[in-house]
Amino acid sequence: MSDWYMLTFVGRDRSGIVAKVTSAIFEGGGNLGEASMVRLGGNFTIMLMVQYDGSGESLEKILSPVCDALKLWKHVDRIEGELHHHLEPDVRISIYGADRAGIVAETTGALAEAGLNILNLESDVGGTADTPIYIMEIDGVAGKGIDVLETALDRLAREKNVETRLVPIDTLMG
Repeated sequence: MSDWYMLTFVGRDRSGIVAKVTSAIFEGGGNLGEASMVRLGGNFTIMLMVQYDGSGESLEKILSPVCDALKLWKHVDRIEGELHHHLEPDVRISIYGADRAGIVAETTGALAEAGLNILNLESDVGGTADTPIYIMEIDGVAGKGIDVLETALDRLAREKNVETRLVPIDTLMG
């Protein structure tokens, strides 16, 4: 039976990273599962679930030539491959505020206390160098209900001087 690995790659953004990394995995006998890839501040990051018959060390050897050529940092971890066990988000939360240290920790801490299970969080810094604005978009599951989250967001808006918005997500399946 094949093992599952989580592969993480980070390097300067450039054309061809995804094609070269995934080709090396395929040609080396690996099969991709779920993936997340994004450009962050001029860097490109990849997280891939890979099903592979060999060891983590042999998987790293397959990837080393590509990573060396593209100057990518890589990390390989053995994981449990739990595909097809997805949680569907039922809320989308947007938060905007003056960029400052601690804004993510304070916000996610308050949302966790209110029962939010974060499935995806994306953030960006907008505005200008003199007046930066931190922007968070969060998809999650409201474990204690939307009313509890709305109360937490209202408190964050008052106490931390941020703008918040919660939109329920109604996912139709079938």
